[in-house]
Amino acid sequence: MKKRSLALILAAVMLLTLTACGGGGNKPTSPAPSTGADARKAANEINVGIAQDLSSSLSPYQLATAGTREVMFNVFEGLYKADATGDFKPALATGYTVSDDGLTYTFTLREGVKFHNGAVMTAQDVIYSYRTCASDSVDSSIKKILENVTDIKEDAGKVVMTLAQPNSDFLAYVGSVYISPAAYTDQDTKPVGTGPFSFVSRTVQDNVVLSRFEDYWGEKAKLSRITFKIFENATALVTALDAGAVDMVAHMSISQVKGLSKDYQVLEGSMNLVQALYLNNNVKPLNDIRVRRALCYAVDVDKMLELTAEGHGHKLGTSIYPAFKKYFDESLVNAYPHDEAKARELLAEAGYPNGFDLTILAPSNYTPHVDTAMVIAEQLKAVGINATVQEIEWNSWLTDVYQGRKFEATVCGFDASTLTANALLGRYESTSAKNMCSYQSAQFDAFLQQASSITDDAKRTELYKAAAKCLSDDAVNVYLQDLADFVAIRSTLKGYEFYPIYVMDLSRVTY
Repeated sequence: MKKRSLALILAAVMLLTLTACGGGGNKPTSPAPSTGADARKAANEINVGIAQDLSSSLSPYQLATAGTREVMFNVFEGLYKADATGDFKPALATGYTVSDDGLTYTFTLREGVKFHNGAVMTAQDVIYSYRTCASDSVDSSIKKILENVTDIKEDAGKVVMTLAQPNSDFLAYVGSVYISPAAYTDQDTKPVGTGPFSFVSRTVQDNVVLSRFEDYWGEKAKLSRITFKIFENATALVTALDAGAVDMVAHMSISQVKGLSKDYQVLEGSMNLVQALYLNNNVKPLNDIRVRRALCYAVDVDKMLELTAEGHGHKLGTSIYPAFKKYFDESLVNAYPHDEAKARELLAEAGYPNGFDLTILAPSNYTPHVDTAMVIAEQLKAVGINATVQEIEWNSWLTDVYQGRKFEATVCGFDASTLTANALLGRYESTSAKNMCSYQSAQFDAFLQQASSITDDAKRTELYKAAAKCLSDDAVNVYLQDLADFVAIRSTLKGYEFYPIYVMDLSRVTY
């Protein structure tokens, strides 16, 4: 683990700001053109820098991390597929009908769809994929929805699914069940899907290579080849970008993009993550709601945004981000206004008038999370909490923090695999394997269970919003922001679009 000085971070941000705004010799100079970049352009391929290696398994049902899902979005597809507006459009199905009682969905399959191994997709592949996803998926929210499918069968080339109870979010989950060939057994290491790019190779901790799928059923990808190059050291990632070794990097901080050469353009969107100071509700003193609320009052989110991202990003008050539209409750954003006196009062009530020691873990490969953790640590010291930030390697974070729950607090971000409220809220159910924070609330569980069992969309929305308010009222975490997503991309490239979910669609990117 490594420690980083807040003073150094803020000094670097200030220096970069002055450099960008100053005149004369303070302006960054453009490096000489990279022969590597020229060669890639001539070959119609790009290198994309990413900050973490992919999951150990690349099976469509074992995509354990957001970083893996965003890459493999280019390889796998479902019967329907989300577009950049958040709408679900026909993909491997050309359409569907639903019975009047909302229980039976009949999908008409697209004819002639080929898998990357040359096999033609059939209804049996779809049935196999749904059954395998229902039993093997690491996404508990998808598994829960598929438990509601009581029957799936083929009918004259169509696939008919019967639900135990109606679910207005069902189509969104259909878009997240990736279709794979039933007879194929090497998905873990040599994944096969139907997407615009096919898997070529993987070198662990180094790169993942995809190539354009020439037999794609839809509009073919513009690029011939993509190499995702892995840099789990943030400095090395930026250095590679500056040196012209990569053509695109997403999820950068504003301080990282300010010093880039004119060879790159910077696009800004939303990262579609819930960034928070996540708290282990099962360890002292964080098992006391007064202490957790004190942390919420002690953190000045507006100041944090100003220091780390010059005000970019959207404040959150719970585990829902703005792209979820009807489920996002703006009133929760300021549920805990910055109030150091209130924070000290709550700490004293809880028996900690002089504060306590707190260790904040931050994944070292994500500069925005590290920078945020450093600012928060300084803010907590103002109310007597001696917070120390420790950077932790990504794989250790996954095993020790996320899976092992061996932490007090951590700054990170969680995404949603589907545009459904349950995809973000479901991780807090008492029995969820994703419940890293060990939150236990019978009321919260009841709200989610009721929401999943009714068909009235307005009532479902209110129940989900009530569940989200539970997370705020119980101060489960210190909710911060949906980060601004800065994407540095070579100036000769165009066509990149932001999505309302955490994916990286490279099918339209072109020179």
